[in-house]
Amino acid sequence: MQIDRLDHLVLTVADIEVTVDFYTRVLGMRAETFDGGRRALVFGRQKINLHQVGREFSPRAASATAGSGDFCLITETPLDQVRAELAAAGVAVEHGPVPKVGALGPMRSVYVRDPDANLVEIAVYWAPPTG
Repeated sequence: MQIDRLDHLVLTVADIEVTVDFYTRVLGMRAETFDGGRRALVFGRQKINLHQVGREFSPRAASATAGSGDFCLITETPLDQVRAELAAAGVAVEHGPVPKVGALGPMRSVYVRDPDANLVEIAVYWAPPTG
């Protein structure tokens, strides 16, 4: 078996509409309703499916809890612009910009919290300066 990529992940949240507002308004994702009323956030070739606490769909994580997410989103938008857009939306950068290493190499990241306090890393890949 060889895994190619992540298709979707699931976030368990306290309030789906508050989460949809944050990810669409602040991060530019597109909201989607599917499969009889389920909600998701779509970006690129991936999506985040949303489960509301106490009303999770099966199968689900063994300990589905709002605020337990920690993930990285990649952007091609310069981090200075990302920081300005976050500030304009009233979202504080908790940490960064800092150098990190992602799946494809060096990147620079900032960290924010979504409405459930999930840690959301926003990163840009970059090549470090050479000699």
